[in-house]
Amino acid sequence: MINYKHALSNPEKTVQQLLQRGFTFDPDKLSSLDHQRSELIQKIELLRKERNEGSEEIGRINNDKSNNEATRNKLISRMQEIGSSIKEFETELSNIEDQLQLKLQVIPNIPAENAPIGKDDTDNELIHTWGEKPIFDFIPKSHVELGEATGITDFQRATKIAGARFSLLKGAGARLEQACRNFMFDLAVTENGYIPMSVPYMVNQKTMTGTGQLPKFQEELFSTSLGDREYYLIPTGEVPVTNIHAEEILLESILPIKYCSITPCFRSEAGSAGRDVKGLIRQHQFEKLEMVCFTKPDDSWNQLEKLREHAEKVLQRLGLHYRVVALCTGDLPFASMYTYDLEVWLPSQNTYREISSCSNCGSFQARRANIRFKNKTTNQKSFVHTLNGSGMPLGRTVVAIMEQYQRADGSILIPEVLQHYTGFERILPNGNVQ
Repeated sequence: MINYKHALSNPEKTVQQLLQRGFTFDPDKLSSLDHQRSELIQKIELLRKERNEGSEEIGRINNDKSNNEATRNKLISRMQEIGSSIKEFETELSNIEDQLQLKLQVIPNIPAENAPIGKDDTDNELIHTWGEKPIFDFIPKSHVELGEATGITDFQRATKIAGARFSLLKGAGARLEQACRNFMFDLAVTENGYIPMSVPYMVNQKTMTGTGQLPKFQEELFSTSLGDREYYLIPTGEVPVTNIHAEEILLESILPIKYCSITPCFRSEAGSAGRDVKGLIRQHQFEKLEMVCFTKPDDSWNQLEKLREHAEKVLQRLGLHYRVVALCTGDLPFASMYTYDLEVWLPSQNTYREISSCSNCGSFQARRANIRFKNKTTNQKSFVHTLNGSGMPLGRTVVAIMEQYQRADGSILIPEVLQHYTGFERILPNGNVQ
């Protein structure tokens, strides 16, 4: 969540910054709650001070041999009144703090000063492109057409099993997906230095709140329950991995910490009715390798560039043409203050589609999940900065390979770097391999 004390110290600027995200910020409501909170804390502290002094006085009276029973009884009665008042004020304070938290939890992260200003994805800023668009002397087919023709996908049976926005990969298709999984994992761990993690795919409410999915995106999440136990299916590996260090104080000497994990992701795709219903682009369930970094605030921008470099390396090794854009303020993810999107070229659509996002969330998630580090010189505790990036989603990577590596005879070449994992160089038009 945002640093609301800082936000209220310059409310006009905060209003403008959040307006650039399309969010209307009302500092007066937040300020009123903060003022009530401060007043209650002051009242409680004064009463506790009086109670401590009264207790000391009662102790002196008990040790005094003179008869001060009336004074002692009067003090005891006052201590009881103070105890009742403290409980009432603490209940009121808890209520005020709950209201404050609820308001803060729906406020998006404040954009970084260098984030491009704009309303939607048409205002995103092009950073660079890599590689050349593949040139075909035939009309390129979509991955759906290629999958059906070769028999390596079966969307009809997937729909029978689970409904729309699910998929089946079979034979060479499943082997290609597994090859992508192994290649990405090996690259992240052995070459880029990420610590591999195997994490839960269902998490509790507190964990979802820590990374910003709750309470704002409640209706977009899949959930399940058994008795009094309620869980949420993770929409991204970022959720459990970032929360590994929730409620912890890390040593400065171990930062940055870099984790990676391949997990299924479950998404309702709310608001995307009619878009990419068929195929592997937009699904309720897909797998993705997620990279997460915990770092000191003064190193987070450096780590963001490294994260982006690691994500780009996946596409470069696969030989896939793509571009990188910086998201404008109106297109930023809820928890991010700055985001790069990697967009891969899909010949059948004659356009680029997002395949990876690399975000610097600053201290936003760390405040929600209470992740801090201790400065080794001053012993001062500060919030870490968290970063996350896809490296990559398996489905969209398979889509890009199928479309960019297709040939006129209907076959699909396999990127050289994957051939060690697949055990074959080409998927033939009939679905066999060679």
